[in-house]
Amino acid sequence: MTGDLATVPRKDEPVEDRRRRGWWRDESTESVRRNLGLVGVLLALVVIGAITKPELYGDLNWVLNNTATILQLASVIGVVAVGMTFVITGGGIDLSVGAIIALAGVWSTTVATQKFGAGGMIFTALAVGVGVGLVNGLLISYGRLVPFIVTLAMLVAARGLASEISNQQTQESRSLFINDLAATKWLGIPLLVYIFAMVAAAGWVLLNRTTFGRRTVAIGGNPEAARLAGINVKRHTMLLYVLSGLCCGIGAVMLTSQATSAQAAMANLYELDAIAAAIIGGTLLAGGRGTIVGSLLGVLIFSTITNLFAINNLSTEAQNMIKGGIIVAAVLIQQLQFKSVTRFFARNKLTRN
Repeated sequence: MTGDLATVPRKDEPVEDRRRRGWWRDESTESVRRNLGLVGVLLALVVIGAITKPELYGDLNWVLNNTATILQLASVIGVVAVGMTFVITGGGIDLSVGAIIALAGVWSTTVATQKFGAGGMIFTALAVGVGVGLVNGLLISYGRLVPFIVTLAMLVAARGLASEISNQQTQESRSLFINDLAATKWLGIPLLVYIFAMVAAAGWVLLNRTTFGRRTVAIGGNPEAARLAGINVKRHTMLLYVLSGLCCGIGAVMLTSQATSAQAAMANLYELDAIAAAIIGGTLLAGGRGTIVGSLLGVLIFSTITNLFAINNLSTEAQNMIKGGIIVAAVLIQQLQFKSVTRFFARNKLTRN
């Protein structure tokens, strides 16, 4: 594994072949080219914003404040996308992340929980996230159920439980410590962005520089080969969903801080944004390849799109249609790339034989 891209390793090609193709066609630089493309999309969105609202983008203070707003908007989805990247890289999917955030947020803001202060609220949110992730992991790994079905059922069940606990009411957070998380800034950057950066850095190290990351890629690429290599596929898959649940617990604390409250309807469609960010960032939907940096760029792209629609007073429905189109386009591109790589390997094998 090199750079920010975790993928299934293959035999090195002759140096002459790589030079002849050039770096822009070399598979080893695919992650760099993809990330540069995502940065280009971000810059294009900024240009569109400057063209549509020149009076706003001409004000430097507004630009700086708006950038901080986009980063804070991306922070919660970014944390969730880190966990989602691991799950998808391992060959799974988690449709319940938004519901887990809602359940963790509601449970942590009950009157009984708030009596224990900020520490009790944070512990409860993390414990609920890990607990629900563990249930997902056990049903998928040891129950041998399809991830799509399990997490879809959990989406409905967790939302229902959150609604029951909150009695369909908004629960106010009375913890000054938690409420101040979203209001506090260091060097002009919201504290939530620092939390997001720390989670992303930890995720990058875990995926690209540890045995856990290598096993995740191996299981996503070929679970049977991973099992024969001595990897406990069931236990590792379970841990991936626990990790996703942990990220949801962190996200619940962050989102509760932003709203100073929690309700059963919070984090609606967060699963869509997290999955979309991972896919357009370069994480292979079929598993076996994942990139944290790409996922973060994907999150920033979607957050910038949301911000762009807001300052231009455009509808949320149109925004969701564009997001859906981006997801479809990203999956189609992945399929075309996968087929071209497969043909490349097959052609090389025939040539060498």
